[in-house]
Amino acid sequence: MRYARQEALIGDRQQKLFDAHVTAIGAGGLGSPALQYLAAAGVGRITIIDDDVVDESNLHRQVLHKTADVGRPKVESAREALLALNPDVRIEAVHQRLRWPEAMDLIRGDLVIDGSDNFDTRHIVSTTCARRGIPHIWSAILGFDAQLSVFWAGHGPIYEDLFPEPPAPGAVPSCAQAGVLGPLVGIMGSAMAMEAIKIITGLGTPLTGRLAYYSSLEQTWDFVPLRSSPAILEHVLHSAPTSQPHAPTVTKPDFPLIDVREPHEYTRHHIPGALNVPLSAIQSGASVPENAVLYCQAGIRSEQAYFLLSEQGIAGLRSLRGGIDAWHAD
Repeated sequence: MRYARQEALIGDRQQKLFDAHVTAIGAGGLGSPALQYLAAAGVGRITIIDDDVVDESNLHRQVLHKTADVGRPKVESAREALLALNPDVRIEAVHQRLRWPEAMDLIRGDLVIDGSDNFDTRHIVSTTCARRGIPHIWSAILGFDAQLSVFWAGHGPIYEDLFPEPPAPGAVPSCAQAGVLGPLVGIMGSAMAMEAIKIITGLGTPLTGRLAYYSSLEQTWDFVPLRSSPAILEHVLHSAPTSQPHAPTVTKPDFPLIDVREPHEYTRHHIPGALNVPLSAIQSGASVPENAVLYCQAGIRSEQAYFLLSEQGIAGLRSLRGGIDAWHAD
């Protein structure tokens, strides 16, 4: 009876979920919804790796935990909650920080849900998954927006194809600095669980080779194509994960500079001399001069604008890697 409505859709693929082993990095904002839906769906074995404890400031978004759990290790609170939801699932709690090379022993199974909140851990997860040849389902939140993709060595890009190395210190604010809303992590964590179920059961098309960009204020999804680099994969397979942050090299161009953020962002601060042509206007048909450099906050929206404008036949465009955050860091 527990899985009757689900089996109406997936049939005997339910057995694939029973037989599956998912490793989750983090039992926080993204991990909370992802873990609940995977346990409820009947994923047979789940390993949770997290070194943090429940804090009162977590509770508005990390809905796997309760007020009474404050001060407890998140993995213990998560394990208790998931077993209460579905006692037939095997839950392994690993209360420690993921480090290299221990990650190669800790991360096993069919796929990884990566809800970590720092770049060093994400690179460790990526290297481990690439070497094991297993899918790496990743999401990240910043303010009202979020990103999601499935990285899978041999099937598409890996994390380093998008972020070759950690950004400069302070270039990307933490949740404590930028803030975060609970429903946004709920949406993204649920989407991560859906990608995991698709991969395990063989249903649908995984989000490999595409970066999903979600705007909660606009309630829109956009998709940016990603390409894999054999050279990057070769480096990841034979080198330790990148852990030391390096500021990206960004120069101030002396050609048309287009800020594709929204007007309120542009008004607050922008690169001197830049013109504001928002991505929303470009999506509605607005154009920009040839040979322009496009930038946004962190480089995602400018990549979207680049592809849209290139399809219009505008030549010589470039997207400023790392956006205005990288420009300030430089």
